Parts: sequence; structure tokens; C-alpha cells
Amino acid sequence: MRGFRKAFRPLIEALRDLSPIVLVIAFFQIFVLQQPIPNLGGIAAGLLFVLLGLALFVRGLEIGMFPLGEAMAYSFAKKGSVPWLISFAFLLGFGTTIAEPALIAIAGKAANIAAQGGFIASTEKDMAAYALGLRLTVALSVGIAIVIGVIRILLGWPLPWFIIGGYLLVVGMTAIAPQEIIGIAYDSGGVTTSTITVPLVTALGVGLASSIQGRNPLLDGFGLIAFASLLPIVFVMVFGLWMAN
Repeated sequence: MRGFRKAFRPLIEALRDLSPIVLVIAFFQIFVLQQPIPNLGGIAAGLLFVLLGLALFVRGLEIGMFPLGEAMAYSFAKKGSVPWLISFAFLLGFGTTIAEPALIAIAGKAANIAAQGGFIASTEKDMAAYALGLRLTVALSVGIAIVIGVIRILLGWPLPWFIIGGYLLVVGMTAIAPQEIIGIAYDSGGVTTSTITVPLVTALGVGLASSIQGRNPLLDGFGLIAFASLLPIVFVMVFGLWMAN
């Protein structure tokens, strides 16, 4: 019995995590809207795929992504090569962000909306360039954010100083950025911290803090994701200012 539960633990946990949203949707569809669920068979099949995908994804993080990120951070710290560690941190942030499916989707949508609003020309070339520019801007900002986070861990600087200063910068940029880019900028901060970026960046921070004497993985290892979600807001508003000029 114990072996059965261990083997199916990811599936059971995924089912537990999905149950609330399924119950909420079912409740409002049946008791509030009082309508039958459309395409029930297709929705049930889709939920099954989501359940299996979520279980496999979480299990993959546990056995692959987290150990890999922690091991590489530990190795870099023990090697004592700060330039290589900084380079790795930047490329990790840039590479994972440029590959984020959520960022690809929102960049394409933003390009279409910008074209409809007359912010850019309504040609396929201009929209593709706008979407690529947005993705590169966000990826660059995340790479720099991870570098700042790694330096903070190395030097033991308090996290709140950076977060408070970062949000003050965001407020200041919001006052001067074009109105058309502000919403996209704020959303960009969220879509960067998604399925690919979060596991590796978190593992990097925890592994690095664990390998440095005097650092607490709980206090110092976390917080990189905050940088990765904050700095893109600033960079995208700068991108909007550049596009407006």
C-alpha cells in the first residue's frame, strides 16, 4: 500500500491542487448560471491531460530541475570563480525567459494590440519586430535581475532594500512611461516568473546560499524571483519610451 501511494503521490497531489478550481467552475456553471456544461467529454479529457501534465511536471522538477540548479550553483561557489558565476546567472535568466511560453504568447498579443491602436505599423514585419523586441527586453532585464540577486547573496545585502528601491523606481517610471505600455509592463513582470524560469532560478538561489558559509538558504536563498518579476516592469517601460521616440 505504501509503495502504491508513493508511486501515485504526484498524481494524487495534482488532483488535490486542481480540485478547488474544478469545484468552483462546476458550482457556478450548474447552480448560478444553471446551464449544462458544454462539451463535457472534451472538457473532461482536457482536465485529465492537465492532471497528468501537472503531475509529471512537478515530478520532473523534483528529480531533475531543482537538483541540477542547486548542484551547478554549489559547484560554481566552491570553484570560487565569481565572473563565471555571474555569467552563468545572467545567461540562465536570459535563456529561461526568452523560452517562456507565457512571454511568447503575451508578446505576440501585445504586438497585435499595439498595431490595432496605431502604436506601430500594422504589418507582419513590424509586429514581429515589436514582439521580439519586447521578449528580448524582458529577457535582458531578467538576466540582469538574477545577477543582482546573486551579488546580493554573495555579499549578504538585505533583500528589503532592493525591493523597496525597485518599487520606488517602478512608481517613478510609471509617471513618465507611455500609457499604452504600462499595463504590458506590469504584466511582463508576472509572465516571466513561469514554468521554466522559476524552478531553475529558485534552485540557483537556494544552492548558492547553501554553499556559502554564513548564509541561510531560507533567508538568503529565496528572493531571486522577486527581482525577476520586478526589473522587467522597469525595462519594458523604458522599451515603451524608446518606441515612442
